[in-house]
Amino acid sequence: QVQLVESGGGLGQAGGSLRLSCVVSGRTFGNYAMGWFRQAPGKEREFVAAINWSGGSASYADSVKGRFTISRDNAKKTMYLQMNSLKPEDTAAYYCAARYGLRSYFPREYNYWGQGTQVTVSS
Repeated sequence: QVQLVESGGGLGQAGGSLRLSCVVSGRTFGNYAMGWFRQAPGKEREFVAAINWSGGSASYADSVKGRFTISRDNAKKTMYLQMNSLKPEDTAAYYCAARYGLRSYFPREYNYWGQGTQVTVSS
C-alpha cells in the first residue's frame, strides 16, 4: 500500500549538482526512516545516505560525505538527496527506501522501495 516514487535523475556534469526527490504515497502507520541507495551495473546495491523520521540525524557513505545532503519534509511526505560536486563514479540507478524504526545501512532491512531513477554523470 505504501509506494515510493523517485524523480530528479538525469544527466549531470562532473562538478555539477542534481537533486533527487522521493515521494511517499499510500497509508503509513508510524514513524519511518528513509534512505538512498544506488546500484551501478555489475555492482551490489550500496548505501548512500539515510535519515531518521525527524530529519535531525543522518548518515552518509564515505564516498558521498561532504557532497550529498539528505533531507525530508514529512508534511510533503518527500525525501530529498541534494547531490553536489558530482563525480562520474556517482553514475548509478538511485533508489529510495523506507523502513519503520531506525535508519539503517543495510538494504535488506528496508521493506519499501522505489523503482529507481537513473543518474548519469559525464566528465
